[in-house]
Amino acid sequence: MTTIRHCAFAAVLAGALALAGCDSLPGLGGAGDALDIPEIAAGDISETTMKDVVRQLSSDEFEGRMPGTVGEEKTIALLTERFKAAGLQPGNNGSWVQEVPLIEITGKDYGPLAITGKNGKLAFDFAKDWVGVTYREEAQTTLKDSELVFVGYGINAPEKGWNDYAGLDVKGKTVVILVNDPDWQTAALEGPFNGKAMTYYGRWTYKFEEAARQGAAGALIVHQTEPAAYGWNVVESSWTGPQAYAQRGKDAPPLTQMNGWVTEDAARKLLKAAGQDLDALTKAAQAKGFKAVPLGMTLSTSFASSFRRFTSHNVIGILPGSEAPDEYVLHTAHWDHLGRCTPAPDGDDICNGAIDNATGTAALVALAEAQAKAGPARRTMVFLAVTAEESGLLGADYYAANPVFPLAQTVGGVNMDALQMAGPAKDVTAVGFGKSALDRFLDAALKADGRSVTSDPKPENGYYYRSDHFAFAKRGVPMLYIDGGQDLVDGGRAAGEAVAQDYTDNRYHGPKDAFDENWDWSGVMADLQLYYRLGRMMAMSTSWPNWNDGDEFRAIRDDSCKASEKGC
Repeated sequence: MTTIRHCAFAAVLAGALALAGCDSLPGLGGAGDALDIPEIAAGDISETTMKDVVRQLSSDEFEGRMPGTVGEEKTIALLTERFKAAGLQPGNNGSWVQEVPLIEITGKDYGPLAITGKNGKLAFDFAKDWVGVTYREEAQTTLKDSELVFVGYGINAPEKGWNDYAGLDVKGKTVVILVNDPDWQTAALEGPFNGKAMTYYGRWTYKFEEAARQGAAGALIVHQTEPAAYGWNVVESSWTGPQAYAQRGKDAPPLTQMNGWVTEDAARKLLKAAGQDLDALTKAAQAKGFKAVPLGMTLSTSFASSFRRFTSHNVIGILPGSEAPDEYVLHTAHWDHLGRCTPAPDGDDICNGAIDNATGTAALVALAEAQAKAGPARRTMVFLAVTAEESGLLGADYYAANPVFPLAQTVGGVNMDALQMAGPAKDVTAVGFGKSALDRFLDAALKADGRSVTSDPKPENGYYYRSDHFAFAKRGVPMLYIDGGQDLVDGGRAAGEAVAQDYTDNRYHGPKDAFDENWDWSGVMADLQLYYRLGRMMAMSTSWPNWNDGDEFRAIRDDSCKASEKGC
């Protein structure tokens, strides 16, 4: 599971969401439509396989599974061997791997963020007041006298009738943007952007992407702890030092010269010098029809960048379908972790990543074995172990941008990330519950297991947008992201909270996330039965579940389905 720059550790989840109704295109199933959801018997899933694969992947021999290291080589070899032994076939035109070209960009020699206006000059120090990076492969980044424009939340959402860039030309300019959605302070889950539940439009990733589409030279997000869901210390530590990205092809989307963040204090000073007030601008930006505000000031800064290029790998195995082999159901998990990291007090400096995410990777192997034993389903099942999740979902995003199997022919899927050793639970947690008709498959699988679903009490933090499934969701493929339950059979929710907090405090992204021979596997094995049923339900079904009406990914899926001659 990624660092907070890309992901926050999922909070304890509680409270169910009701399904929303939706219309559907012919052949697509929305939440209000009849769906073919077959009954699926329990699978023969090996606990021994789970233990063996997690033990190996998280051993010191694998050195923390950092992409581009000997740890990757060992991981790819192990997964290829285990996928083959499970009965899968190579998933990439006869190969077990998909090459993922990566580039590591390290910024250095940062100048101050110099702001000039009619009321004088301001200078903000790098790291203390602002951070910035370039996604371009250029040795020197220079912004000189770039006009500053406040664009509210930086959202262009035609389906909602909302465009913060309406009538605005920002080419060569630097846009100043608020984090989260306009209605994030709403107590309920109702509003133009789902109330307090963060949408994709609230994520910093979207805001930078949209600024680039609009032609901006630079983009600065105003950091505020509550709507961002993390403090400036997290931004500062995550946005300095080496940054890994997928290498770009010739038809890649446009990029700004510089993307960055400014502290709230720096933003207030900047806006005050422009004769504006952050609180007043924020209030105005929360109303539909907001018009961007030119600030009458310019920004200048410069920094250098160094580069390291290397190739990592996604691992892909398939169980071909018997009746509809060109329709696909995804199972995803990331194999990578952090490699060597800050040493523990005992000197241990290997972040082994046993929970995060040797467990999810091992689950791919165990589920592949079980599905192969059960025989082919109607549709093809894809088992995809992706790289570089910890660097920003890079392996998943590369596959989704360069799919081996067309996304319009991909029915949907499940993502597995950091399976917790908490013992059996009465529930599972579903992040993003209520977004698509896949919820009804989840309901059916839970009913078969005699369990319930709970949902996120902090939807404003946008956890659905912070793991590998998001790379597919934002391109229209319905995906489920499920965590282990919090209502434990032994100890209830209090015990569930304690387990989650202990992992966060003592093991998450540290050297002590290591394999333990004394783990209780019963809860994980129960969750694997749920994943097994979900995958086989989708693979045996004739339906194409869609996003719910009004969801931000619905129009993307509808458009891809209209353009496809096969699949949805």
